[in-house]
Parts: sequence; C-alpha cells; structure tokens
Amino acid sequence: MQLSNYLFFTTTCEEALAFYTLCGLGRVVEVLRHGQNDMPVKHEAMRGKIMHAKFEGPGVLFYASDNDDAEPMRGSAHILMMHDRDRTRQLFERLGRGGTVTTQLGIQPWGDFYGKLTDRFGVQWMLNCST
Repeated sequence: MQLSNYLFFTTTCEEALAFYTLCGLGRVVEVLRHGQNDMPVKHEAMRGKIMHAKFEGPGVLFYASDNDDAEPMRGSAHILMMHDRDRTRQLFERLGRGGTVTTQLGIQPWGDFYGKLTDRFGVQWMLNCST
C-alpha cells in the first residue's frame, strides 16, 4: 500500500504541473487528455485538458487532473521533509511565487527549519528541514 495525493484543478492542471517542474520538484511522467485517444469528454470545454497525470521526482509522487466540477483545494497539504536548508529556502521561494506564505520559513519552536504556504494554484505546501 502507498498513499499519494491526487490534486484536482478546474482548468489549470497543465500550468500547475509545468510550474512544479520549474520549481524542481520533478516532472510529468504520464498524461491522458480529455477527448484524446478515445478518452471521454464530459463537456466540450474540457477537450484537451488533463484527464489524468502522474508527477514524479526524487521523493515526490502525486497525481493530478482537470475537472470542471472540482472543489477548490482545502483541508490538505503536501509536506516535504527536507535535509538541506539552502534547498529548503530555494524551493520555498519558488513555490511561493504568486502564492501566499502562511508561516514564514524559519526555526520553529520544535527546533526545525519550517515554513508553510499556499501556491498560486491553491495547493498548500509545508517544508520542514530537521538539520
């Protein structure tokens, strides 16, 4: 058994996955599109949008798609357990571009280097570096 997140976007999945690639999290390794290769199309506006994608990188695995009836992201966050403060700072800054920082990156009461943000696509990220 393995637990992975599945992110639902309405129409910005491709843009979000390109952003996560630029941030250095990994890359899209599988993609199916609404209306291509006999995939169904519920609404014509969804034609060509991502029906299912798999995103992988070192220590990162999640899935994502566009759904015109998707609810906004809430109630869940990706937590990245990091081992390098410089890499943590760099990734936090990249993911935060156009988003909202909810906990500034810094040493927290439990002693770890931690910060939390919501990216410009509404996905929450927590970065925790214990060294």
